[in-house]
Order: sequence, then structure tokens, then C-alpha cells
Amino acid sequence: CIKVVHRVPSKMASQRRQMMQSHQSWTDDLPLCQMCGVGTAPNCTYGPDGKDTQSHPNEDGHFRFRGEEGCFLYGVFNGFDGSRVSSFVSQCLTAELLLGQLKSTHTDSDVRRILSQAFDVVEKSYFETIGDALAEKATIISQLPESQKLSERLKDLEQEVSGGATAVVALIHNNKLYIANVGTNRALLCKSTSDGQNQVIQIGRPHTTENEDELQRLAGLGLDVSGLRQAALIAGQSSTRRIGDYRVKYNYTDIDLLSAAKNKPIIAEPEIQASQSLEGVTGFLLLMSEGLIKALESAHGPEQANQEMVAMVAAELAQQGSLEAVAQSVVERVKRLHHDVYASGRQRASHCSRHEDMTLLIRTLNYTLADGALTPTQGGRIYPVSVPYSNCPSSTSKTSVTLSLVMPSQGGTLTNGTNTASTLEEGTPTHTPGQSPTTTLHSTNNQTTQSSSSSSGDGGSLFRQRGSQAVQPDETGRVPPYVDFTQFYRLWGSDHGDFLGTQGASAGLGPQ
Repeated sequence: CIKVVHRVPSKMASQRRQMMQSHQSWTDDLPLCQMCGVGTAPNCTYGPDGKDTQSHPNEDGHFRFRGEEGCFLYGVFNGFDGSRVSSFVSQCLTAELLLGQLKSTHTDSDVRRILSQAFDVVEKSYFETIGDALAEKATIISQLPESQKLSERLKDLEQEVSGGATAVVALIHNNKLYIANVGTNRALLCKSTSDGQNQVIQIGRPHTTENEDELQRLAGLGLDVSGLRQAALIAGQSSTRRIGDYRVKYNYTDIDLLSAAKNKPIIAEPEIQASQSLEGVTGFLLLMSEGLIKALESAHGPEQANQEMVAMVAAELAQQGSLEAVAQSVVERVKRLHHDVYASGRQRASHCSRHEDMTLLIRTLNYTLADGALTPTQGGRIYPVSVPYSNCPSSTSKTSVTLSLVMPSQGGTLTNGTNTASTLEEGTPTHTPGQSPTTTLHSTNNQTTQSSSSSSGDGGSLFRQRGSQAVQPDETGRVPPYVDFTQFYRLWGSDHGDFLGTQGASAGLGPQ
């Protein structure tokens, strides 16, 4: 059954429909943020010959605007079943936040309230724009018998009203960062703290059936949690929160998984994390669409995806003078990695037969770009190699430098990697040549953030200061290896099914 909201079309709804049908944007006159770069790549499916074919037009969206009084707004949107919703939201959400709604006198609670209200208003506005199409659709369905002409019109209407989007939005207001998330996109904040630690923080968690808080919310509505876990997808999408998608929002009782719900189970309410002060912070913010995240995780697994993404961004920032070029180079690198894994036919190739649209937004925070004299790095995976060092000759702490060897993609050449000071934990390194290491390797999880940290020292002295005591040989006359290739061999072996990789990891092979 089709539920139709009966209302008198408002003048504002009519204006919104006209705006959506034109090429004009509500935000054309807003200034773009110059401290930001965006990279994109369309979806593709690989054929037996390895060639890629785009399955549908790009459905992602994004914005990056500078408002008044030091206010900045960024967003990445992952559309599905068309770009209509992601396009609408990217226009209207900006209009709900940067046209005088936010004041410098607003408190944290005020900002969170305004953000939440903006998402609610935008979704309601979107449903207003498709109200006439929904009414016509209901009328056609009620007409029996159905003619061929009506059937074709019904198909067109179905396409017009279907679709939705997930969103991750970053707001910088009064030098504080607010992240609002609806769905499965991701926000990462990489920063160097005042005590010499460097952190990568995943702000928020994706809204899926793997999120225990979301499952608890859905269970409270009377839904079967075990069934949701087993299904993973809800009406074709993994997100439990999304903007638009009228069929799921208003006809959920017709969907088996959702039919028992006491109220709307799929919502557009954003989860807004506690604000983070950016006072004195140096680093960068990443907003990523689900397609970009999934492509990297499909190629290399989800365990180190955040660290690997940060490593790639830092490597490009060290070599390029344009943020646009940095973002695009990282997206192209992920695309090549994904393709190369598929072409290899090895362990994870079956996970990489296709990828969705990919979008990466980078916003620097007091970060100095390179002069652009160096060329971009080539595709390839970053493999860590642990090298112990002491930043102070008298230090006894068990600290190490992690070198990242960027192994070439097919047909490529070996590219010098990066180094990062870290404690002795597994992780993917990041480094900017000639600068202090800036990556994060300790992973910790809680309900709202996933963070990593690493100790850093003077980048120029990492290899000169090895401690004041000479290393003594053991009973066999050998000294402990200076470079530990264990993790390198393990990752290389798992990716390439290489005998030396697996044997080398177990035997602790490496330079002696």
C-alpha cells in the first residue's frame, strides 16, 4: 500500500522543485574554502579482461564553504538509486546552516541543536518536492486495469521518488569542530598534540547493523536484532540511518525486516559528536564517502584502513603544493590498489570485482604544504618495517621508528616510503620527508571515537642517535637485527602467497 501525505503544496516547495530542475544552486554565491581539496572517482565494475565499466552516473556529492565569523562547513554525501537526494541535501543543508543561523555567541548545545534541526528540515523539504509525484503514483496504482502507458509513467515516477543519501558533515565554529553523521561515511581527524603525541581519531561510528547502539535503538522499536544482524542490508543498503528513501521511511510496514517496528526505524537524525577544540591543532581532517572506505577495506582488509588512508594523505601532502591534487592523487591510489588486487587473482581478489563512487575531502589545520616540486607517488601498498631507535642517548624506552616501504603496483617502480616514530605496536606509518613523524599507531576504541597515537621526535635525528651503549653479540657471535622485517614479511606474504613472506615472518628473517 502507498501512503501519501496530503497537503497543500507550499510556495517554498514549488521554489525548491524549480531549483532542483535547474542548474542553479542556492549556494552559488557562497565563497569556497581554500584550505580544502576534494578528490573523486566514479564507480566501476571490472570485466574478465580487467577493464572497468561505469555502472551508473556518479551519485556522490560534497560541499566546502566558508561562512561568516570564522565559520566553515564541509560535507560528503553518498547517494544511492540516483543523485537526486545527495544533490538536494548538498544545496539545502548549506542554506540551513550558513545563511545567518549560526552566531559566534552560540554555545555547544545551540550549535548541536541547529545542526540537528537542519537535517530534519532538509529531509522534510525533500519529501515536499516529491509530494506531487507520490500523489500521481498513488492515483495511477488505483486505476485498473493498468495500461501500458500508465505502466511506463508509473516506472518513471518510481524512479523520481526513489533514492536517498548518507552524509558526514563537518562544521568549524568558534574554532571548534563538530561532526554530524548519518549513515556510513567516515570522518578522520589527524592531529599532533602538545605532548608530542600524534593521533588519528575516527569521529563516530557507521550506522549499520554492526553498530550495537543502533541495534539497541532498533530493538527498542520491536525489531528482531538477530534477523537484522543476519540480513546486514536493509532495503538494499547497509545504513540504518539515511536521508530520503521514501519507501523505507513511509512504507516500512511492507518490508519484512521492518514491519514489526512501532515507529520509523530508518531515520535521518544525525549523530553529533562532542565538539573538539582546534586551538593550536596541527594536522588535517578527512571526510570520506562509503565507496572510498569500502574500496580500501576490500583490497587490504579493514584492520588498518584508517592508518593506511592517513599515510597516503601525508605522503601526498609532503610532495604536492595543491590540496586538490593531493585529494585526487589519494583517490587514484586507492583505485589502483583496488584494481591491482582484483587483477592479481590472489586472496582478496574476490572482494574487489567492483567499487562504488569514491569521494575524499581534505581540510588542513595549520598545515604547511610542500612546494610541489616533487612528483606524486605511484600506486602501491605501504608495508611497515620496524626500526628501533632512541631519541635521547640515555633513554631506555622501547620505542621504534616505523619505515613504510611503498611496494609498487603492477608495472610500477619502488617508491620511497615514509617513517614514523611509534611505540612497538602494529600500524601503518605516515611521514613527511624532512619533518617530524606525524602518524598514529596505537588503536583504541570506544563508543564515539577510534583513536591511534604515536610518540614523535626530531625527524632529523632519528637515525643518528642509537644509544650510547654498543650492542653486544650473543653466544653465536650475532647481534640482534637493527631492522625488524617481521610485519613486512607477514603482510607481503599474505598479499602475494609468497613462501619467503610467510617463512620470513615466522623465522624473523631480515638484515642481521
